[in-house]
Amino acid sequence: MAQLKRPGGELASRPLHFFWMVDCSGSMYGEKIGAVNHAIQSTIPDMVDAANDNPNAQLLIRTLKFSTGASWVTSNPVNVEDFTWEDLEAGGVTDLGKAFEMLAAQLTIPPMTDRALPPVIVLLSDGQPTDDYKKSLDKLLNLPWGKKAVRIAIAIGHDVDNDVLTAFTGNRELVLQANNPQALVKMIKWASTAASLVSAPASRVQSDMTDALSSNTEPNSTNAPLVLDMNNIPDPSDIGANDVW
Repeated sequence: MAQLKRPGGELASRPLHFFWMVDCSGSMYGEKIGAVNHAIQSTIPDMVDAANDNPNAQLLIRTLKFSTGASWVTSNPVNVEDFTWEDLEAGGVTDLGKAFEMLAAQLTIPPMTDRALPPVIVLLSDGQPTDDYKKSLDKLLNLPWGKKAVRIAIAIGHDVDNDVLTAFTGNRELVLQANNPQALVKMIKWASTAASLVSAPASRVQSDMTDALSSNTEPNSTNAPLVLDMNNIPDPSDIGANDVW
């Protein structure tokens, strides 16, 4: 299919914001946070390849960590080709509600633009929230970008409150279980690369862009649902016979 163009050049790709939300509480200390650091670092090249296979999207990465409070590790969105992982350290409690609050503040317009594709959020946690997370989660999920986001959670070990993670994802199938480092690497790789490839159906994208060009307006991305292939989610029972977490 010929690439759609506007006067002055090709139609620009749409921003696809990808957020890592990482639990850095004390229970993550040692092997768990080390495995998270290694896994995400090792999957960056795969994310770059996945992004190159999705020319309709410009993949932008940010990292949000939470323990006692929450803070942005990556203060501004970074192109996946330029993204580098900063190793995280663990200690403190699990202020997940604060993390939801800080994320929600970034899912409004501005700083998001109306051209952006719905974002992707991957939450990693090994425990239970120690603050009142429900109000912040409700706020996040009531935002247009929060509702339409692809939301994936990775449960690290057996002490996770899976009901909390399911409330975040809205789909029990998108709460991935990782009980050892090998499983964690596979879950993180699947979440990062599968989510990097999400896109609106081709016919919808073409129609949306054509309408935008004919009316001299930007595409209305908020009406374009994203498609996530869930057929290849790794089975934790096939990854490492011995649970260690």
